[in-house]
Amino acid sequence: MRRSIDRIHTTHVGSLARPTALLDLMRASAAGELVDQAKLDDAQREAVADVVAKQRAAGLDVISDGEQGKAGFFSYIGQRLGGFTPGAGRTTQDKFRAEIEAFPEYYEAYFKRAMTGGMAIPMATLVCTGPVTYIGHEQIARDLAALRAAVGDADPDEVFVCAVAPSGVGDNEYYRDEDEYLTAVAEALHVEYQAIIDAGFTLQIDEPFLTEEFSYLPASHAEKLETVELYVDAINHSLEGIPRDRVRLHTCYGINEGPRLHDAPLADIIGTLLSIDAGAFSFEAANPRHEHSYHVFETVKLPPDTVLLPGVISHATSIVEHPDTIADRIVRFAEVVGRENVVASADCGFSSQATYIPEIHPKIVWAKFEALAEGARRATARLW
Repeated sequence: MRRSIDRIHTTHVGSLARPTALLDLMRASAAGELVDQAKLDDAQREAVADVVAKQRAAGLDVISDGEQGKAGFFSYIGQRLGGFTPGAGRTTQDKFRAEIEAFPEYYEAYFKRAMTGGMAIPMATLVCTGPVTYIGHEQIARDLAALRAAVGDADPDEVFVCAVAPSGVGDNEYYRDEDEYLTAVAEALHVEYQAIIDAGFTLQIDEPFLTEEFSYLPASHAEKLETVELYVDAINHSLEGIPRDRVRLHTCYGINEGPRLHDAPLADIIGTLLSIDAGAFSFEAANPRHEHSYHVFETVKLPPDTVLLPGVISHATSIVEHPDTIADRIVRFAEVVGRENVVASADCGFSSQATYIPEIHPKIVWAKFEALAEGARRATARLW
């Protein structure tokens, strides 16, 4: 796992806007139109090469493929796992109920405009109706080949690949209980996780569902703990045999822009997060609801050989953070957990869905990444 031994290193969370040419092909393919697979593959390779070059030009140390080949950070899984059919699973309104009920007028407009507006491929909820199997061998091979071609001989500490957590796959109508279901999903996803490791990259597991459970759903704290313990057990089961120092865990709150009044504080979640067998943890710490989160580590001790990837730039505002503000955020974390244990990151991805209308314009995203790199340099000057 990349550590800030000699200076503050930088990364981000993964998803970046896809180019229009690729979106057009993805939309046509999903709609059942005849699309030349070679043409789609070429468009994906070109998109990956472009975002890799731009990440490096912006000064980021640990980069990704921008999830260019995925329809969405979890909806892509319908192409990777067998045993699922489209159905009436959990909707956006179900997941964010408390927040939506508190601000209904705002969120009615927001979801039309932002998170689902402009999507190249409509988001469909999945329901498990048969045995879960992994069927995405060709797709993950294409993703990994495109990324390797773009990054050359970069080592695992320099490149990460995102994959969804077991808890985000769909609803169960086949297995007798949630534990059995999540175990089956974990074993299927292990195939994808292992492929990422075998290709020489670091695995990032995206797990906003655990945080959403703590934040928005109407249940007692004990009931929420019972649910998230199942999520954690499933993740750890999926990681069996995978070295901890090749795994980073990302969590966030699912909603990007918004009041975010019901976001659970990191203090409520941290014990659960640190029980996951990952070597690094990515979380929101730049937006105004969570910038105070560094205080958590004044009392919570990091497990040995654990790295924090706190967000120091936000996906929830078009304002480009000043490098000195970014440096302040980095230094605060470094002072409580040690500079070597901090790699500066973003709160979340900048295009979690393949959409024609990203919430933050790509030109602004690249300006944010440049500010992130400069903020890390200024923090380094203060910490070394």
